[in-house]
Amino acid sequence: MRTRRIGDVEVGAVGLGAMPLSIEGRPDAGRAVATVHAALDAGVTLIDTADSYHWHAGETGHNEELIARALAAYGGGTSSVLVATKGGRGRPGDGSWTVTGTPEHLKRACEGSLKRLGVDAIGLYQLHKPDPAVPWAESVGALRELLDEGKIRMAGLSNVDVRQIREAHGILGDRLVSVQNRYSPAIRDSDPEVELCRRLGIAFLPWSPLGGVSRSSLDGPSALNPARTALPAFHVIAAERGVSPQQVCLAWLLARSPIIVPIPGASRPETIRDSAAAADLMLGEDELARLST
Repeated sequence: MRTRRIGDVEVGAVGLGAMPLSIEGRPDAGRAVATVHAALDAGVTLIDTADSYHWHAGETGHNEELIARALAAYGGGTSSVLVATKGGRGRPGDGSWTVTGTPEHLKRACEGSLKRLGVDAIGLYQLHKPDPAVPWAESVGALRELLDEGKIRMAGLSNVDVRQIREAHGILGDRLVSVQNRYSPAIRDSDPEVELCRRLGIAFLPWSPLGGVSRSSLDGPSALNPARTALPAFHVIAAERGVSPQQVCLAWLLARSPIIVPIPGASRPETIRDSAAAADLMLGEDELARLST
């Protein structure tokens, strides 16, 4: 697989968004582990998780524990795998999400993630979402302290705007290595954030990158996007190329900027194998023009 960089770490150009393995409608443990192993077999070396990726109350860290078990059970080497986790959100178990960005909470959350992942330092720790009740500099300052203490190696942000990226970069400097926002053919409102990340040398990790491109043929109904609307050009080019529309979508994202590393979700091995193949799909200028209208 072609590679891209997050900070000083080289990763496969397509990552794995592991959330579907632990939330509503999640697969059984066997299929979940097989999905992670299929990703590794396909050259994926970035796995995105969070302490809040779980279904029921009392399951905090379900996804992190799953990833740790899958990596431990993998037959090949995993030293090149970057596990990126997040703190700052919660799930009470009723389907809702909470936000808590106090330094105290983020530090406790990081300690829990360290134990569940079974590591001395987290490769990439991301602030999951700004908390409107907490000054932004205080939340980001917690990341700086975790970096200084050696508990995390690199820091990232999620669900942020240009102002928040600039302020965080002023606090963290080059130790801020990634931004993770929703970005897809259907949702393109993070173009300013992508451009700022390009100028700062920060990786941009689109979550829900397949929005607008139906995946029903591979995954069935999605708990994350139950009513995706297909964008015809992606399907037309996919038919011309003899590949899936999802591969075309991810290849389109990769072509938009060298800092983009999409993290499509998957809940079965065949899905992530299909997504991973997009890393080597090169679209022509005419195809990109058709997809960008």
